[in-house]
Amino acid sequence: MNFAQLLLPDFSLILCGHLVCRYTALGRRVWEQVETLVYFLFFPVLLFHSIIKSPLDLTAASSLIGAGLTMGLSGIALAYSIPYWPGLARHIPRREHAASAQIAFRFNSFIGLALAERLAGAQGLLLIAVLIGVCVPLFNVGAVWPMARHAQRGFLRELLRNPLIIGTASGLAANLLGLRLPFWLEPTVSRIGGASLALGLMAAGAGMQFGALGRAKALAVAVLTIRHGLLPLLAMGLARLFHLDPVQTTVLLAFSALPTAPSAYVLAARMGYDGAYVAGLVTLSTLLGMLSLPFALGVLQ
Repeated sequence: MNFAQLLLPDFSLILCGHLVCRYTALGRRVWEQVETLVYFLFFPVLLFHSIIKSPLDLTAASSLIGAGLTMGLSGIALAYSIPYWPGLARHIPRREHAASAQIAFRFNSFIGLALAERLAGAQGLLLIAVLIGVCVPLFNVGAVWPMARHAQRGFLRELLRNPLIIGTASGLAANLLGLRLPFWLEPTVSRIGGASLALGLMAAGAGMQFGALGRAKALAVAVLTIRHGLLPLLAMGLARLFHLDPVQTTVLLAFSALPTAPSAYVLAARMGYDGAYVAGLVTLSTLLGMLSLPFALGVLQ
């Protein structure tokens, strides 16, 4: 499979948003409104729909769920520990770290869904849906906590108001209760989800300033090393520890090597952090995914 070809459309949308914002009349003021729309409406609808449309068999996938949650918790712990790594403490700005820690463990679910279906068909799509359903709430909590803590905001208040967590939690609850969207509503919800991908990536590009990465190079290297180096290696070990079958192993390795979530930029910007810096990390992560996915699925597997 040509992984570069799979990732190129997402990277192209980020670049397109950057060029449109910089060289046309559609400047930052326009894109700030787009970010608000994507964050409060489009992304929550997409997350809800992605989870509710695929029945979750939690018993059959218990080993995969255990491996996925273990990998996720390990990624969060590694991301939080970066300021305490030997020799790095004085090079890690705490505010930038609070906003950027999420880059190390969050993932691009759009790419994950497309990749799993191509790798393992309907079974792969179902397994990645299970991982998305159980990991997204954990990862969103992990993303919000350091920002809320550093900004001295109420953590529970931020979680209860976070539309991404609301969309994910409600989708998971509806799925487990056996609820489904009415057939007449499916096309509308699907189109909103599709729009969220394009607009979210373009909004990330519109806020992108590569120069911002120069302010915390050590932090960028650390979070991207976790995301694209350490997590795939950890996933390989967990696949053996949990005795995953070949299809589950393939899905977990793909899951571990995905680029980070485009919504990371939106979340950081909406909580008052340096969105330009996080957007640069999202862009670099998307580019590095072209290397980490072949590494995980080819070399490690």
